[in-house]
Amino acid sequence: MKRRVAVTGLGAVTPIGNTVPEFWAGVKEGKVGIGEITKFDITDYKVKLAAEVKGFEAKERMDFKSARRMELFSQYAVAAAKEAFEDAGLDISKEDPYRVGVIAGSGVGSLQVAEREYEKILTKGPSRVNPLMVPLMISNMAAGNISIQLGLKGKCTNVVTACASGTNCIGDAFRAIQYGDADVMVAGGAEGSICPLGVAGFTGLTALSASTDPMRASIPFDKDRDGFVLGEGAGIVVLEELEHAKARGAKIYAELAGYGATGDAYHITSPAEDGSGAAKAMQLAIQEGEIAPSQIDYINAHGTGTHHNDLFETKAIKLALGDAAADVIVNSTKSMIGHLLGAAGGVEFIVCVKAIQDGFIHQTMGTETADEGCDLNYAIGAPIEKDLNYVLTNSLGFGGHNATLLLKKYVE
Repeated sequence: MKRRVAVTGLGAVTPIGNTVPEFWAGVKEGKVGIGEITKFDITDYKVKLAAEVKGFEAKERMDFKSARRMELFSQYAVAAAKEAFEDAGLDISKEDPYRVGVIAGSGVGSLQVAEREYEKILTKGPSRVNPLMVPLMISNMAAGNISIQLGLKGKCTNVVTACASGTNCIGDAFRAIQYGDADVMVAGGAEGSICPLGVAGFTGLTALSASTDPMRASIPFDKDRDGFVLGEGAGIVVLEELEHAKARGAKIYAELAGYGATGDAYHITSPAEDGSGAAKAMQLAIQEGEIAPSQIDYINAHGTGTHHNDLFETKAIKLALGDAAADVIVNSTKSMIGHLLGAAGGVEFIVCVKAIQDGFIHQTMGTETADEGCDLNYAIGAPIEKDLNYVLTNSLGFGGHNATLLLKKYVE
């Protein structure tokens, strides 16, 4: 018998707000957090824009000594996890710590450490490399640091599936609770890779938008789209076994009702052209939720703004929902905050939870005219207010990773 899973805590660090209330207020205002890159000299770079986190002070969100032993992605993860844990009203001293776990991912960990330390090898020699280089750099340290900071001793893992990492982490945490491995899981993703290696690498892949207009750079499904905008931050949530949450009088934001994950087995960067892999992930999540495709009110799309992604994801939605695709509202949060890579799924999951709470679907900002082949309702031009019962969120990662979560309005 699978156990029911509630969402009881939310935490976020994003380009439009460093806490969930700030972030959600930004979403409702239609704020776009994209601007010229300030983290390094972009003179020689073709790509000039990114969605940077602004005004984040790690020492205000955790003790200074711990923060110094964390790279940016880990700092974002810990800040968001602390917010989510507090939001859930959890007190670890009243829990069995071995029943509370963490699954938090990062697509690449710290590229900045690699840049800095390799420079030292070249200029000062190998003996000058930071002794903490490895524990600063590796992507599992988001989960490790959350566990240490919050005293969580249960299952502690790190799913790395590129841009699907955050969604796969939440999905695996959902499974851990459903099947009794844990009662509470802290889950999501974090990323902080707006740096020369990150920008140069994605530019070389022709994945990034070359636009210099922040309002027309991240424009998913638009006929003029030319790639994604690199973002950073973290989205971390608390999932809890429903009876456990009720027993301690927790507020329940929503219920997580389904999870689907597939692999395209097709190409290292392009999704399957017929959308079959992503469609299957959606179908699996819908099946697990025991609902009909026509009951889906809204889909938070992966919606990166690359030509292939938006076209093939549109095909996938049509394949998964059939005739019901014509009625579903689709949007892309990346139009406001860029692409947070491994953190995207975590932050977008939070958007879905808040959308259910407020009956509010944000507009896909910056997108004006949908491209040929992109013929769904992408919430262009204005947000949509609507009572939401069932919501899907999609993440698709390089390597052909597809992940979908099904959220539903919680009813006693």
